[in-house]
Amino acid sequence: MVEIRTRDDVSLDEPVLIEGMPGVGLVGKIAADHVVEQLDMVEYGEVVFEGPPTAVMFDGDDRGVKSAVRLFADPETDVMVLQSAIPFEVVQGGPFVTTFTEWVDENDVLPIYLSGVAAETEPGKESDIHGLATGEAAGRLDDANVAPPRSNGLIQGPGGAFLFGAKERDVDAVGLMVESDPRFPDPLGAKTLIDKGIEPIADIDVDTKRLVEEAEQIREQREELMQRLQQATEESQGVSTRGMYQ
Repeated sequence: MVEIRTRDDVSLDEPVLIEGMPGVGLVGKIAADHVVEQLDMVEYGEVVFEGPPTAVMFDGDDRGVKSAVRLFADPETDVMVLQSAIPFEVVQGGPFVTTFTEWVDENDVLPIYLSGVAAETEPGKESDIHGLATGEAAGRLDDANVAPPRSNGLIQGPGGAFLFGAKERDVDAVGLMVESDPRFPDPLGAKTLIDKGIEPIADIDVDTKRLVEEAEQIREQREELMQRLQQATEESQGVSTRGMYQ
């Protein structure tokens, strides 16, 4: 059993929800977490799973513990975020998707499901954004000038699971995706999701300058890591070669 508990003292009117569970390149999680921070969202609810939890959250200066999967909201913009500190594979995926899709439908929520598509990407270069839709949500993508995918493909992880759940129930939902290197966190991919998809669909304004700075730091760390790996490989090959011909 999966239960979604929300506060009664936060009023929302047909909100847009941004899903931010960890996936490829962490693009969805980074984007969702950034929106929560920039809009100074309040904690709106939590998702409770049957059985003992695999993890709990705690906040600084607070001795209490909370669910690792929580909802945040900004009543001024009618925007919500599903924030998770644990991977989708850890939760009860099937029941979670079913319960969450029913909850979205019953509360007139338009979910935006975020996905990274595994691909080799050029550091420092923004990827294109593409969109999918279920129900009657395709018009929201058209209004935001989000193009459909260029070719056939597969969305794995939470974004794919939630989109399929929405399709089966004929619920309006939007899926946004960017290409992302699965080996590294991708703040630049998250920035693309926010700037070119989330902002126009949810009608919000989010400052993403910090994500550019984070992307530059990660790019430098990636280059340093690759140099170390290359050096270690060359040294290993050198030792092996000398050993063969001595």
